[in-house]
Amino acid sequence: MTEPTRITAPDGVAPAAQYSHVVTATGRLVAVSGQLPLDEDGRVVGEGDPEAQARQVFENLRRCLAAAGATFADVVKLTYYVTDMAHLPAVRAARAAHLADDRLPAASAVQVAALVRPEFLMEIEALAVVAG
Repeated sequence: MTEPTRITAPDGVAPAAQYSHVVTATGRLVAVSGQLPLDEDGRVVGEGDPEAQARQVFENLRRCLAAAGATFADVVKLTYYVTDMAHLPAVRAARAAHLADDRLPAASAVQVAALVRPEFLMEIEALAVVAG
């Protein structure tokens, strides 16, 4: 796979803040379903605590990517579903622990009325592209 190209300010589009507007890559697509703040035994981590939930979600994403032979360096798109936009700083902090500022993927953030269980504050899905 060639190194993904990240474009943060396409002509005529306001510069991106904390994401890339466009990411191009060639290789094998890895789609990771929305991950929830559950530990390996299916127990909720950090009920009512967006920081703890974000850390767990990113750990789950890391494990799912690894199972497909990918890392966060291969991620080209993240989609955040949050029950309150006030949780985005916690999501960004957890993301920063896994992704360098110069390797940010394309991203979307959506506030939702609810997730599948009321104790979940967020769900995050990923698309990655790896060689092969």
